[in-house]
Amino acid sequence: MKKSVLIAVASLAIGFFSTQAMAQTQDTAKTTAAPAATSTATASGDVVGVMATSTNYAPMALAIKSAQLEPTLQAPGPFTIFAPNDVAFSKLPKPQFDALMKDPAKFAPILKYHVVAGKYTKTDIIKALGAGKGKADLKTIDGQTLHLSVNDKSNLQITDAKGNAVLVTAFDTEASNGVIHGINGVMMP
Repeated sequence: MKKSVLIAVASLAIGFFSTQAMAQTQDTAKTTAAPAATSTATASGDVVGVMATSTNYAPMALAIKSAQLEPTLQAPGPFTIFAPNDVAFSKLPKPQFDALMKDPAKFAPILKYHVVAGKYTKTDIIKALGAGKGKADLKTIDGQTLHLSVNDKSNLQITDAKGNAVLVTAFDTEASNGVIHGINGVMMP
């Protein structure tokens, strides 16, 4: 009799705990679905608007406004922006950055060097690198060439016209008229 009671209690306990585990698994699945919808909502703004609302790319959005490029980058596009993050802008000497912010004619070509006509997601870039045996070139909206490659640590890097390399640190921030990839430096034409 004691064995029967013990077996019944053990069965109930196992049944109870497995129901709890199933409920926790289902709740986790529900919570993981919600953030994906939130990140898709980012695509409701154009590339300038998305950068302006991001703490990482706010300096780039401010620079675009200062260089009077907002109308260009708020157009239908599509555009791919290789946006220097806030840390990248902080590496520029303050007097140089302030001078560029006051001179749209000098700042605009630098910023346009970060913009490619067309939408190139991480998947598109990987395909281009595969077709080019590890190298790919993209044309900026000013007709300049960005050289993309994978470095020895398997990071995507972009080499500018002066031979300086920056790393892509974030991929595929969607916008209504394109996509933004974060980089860790300011490229120079």
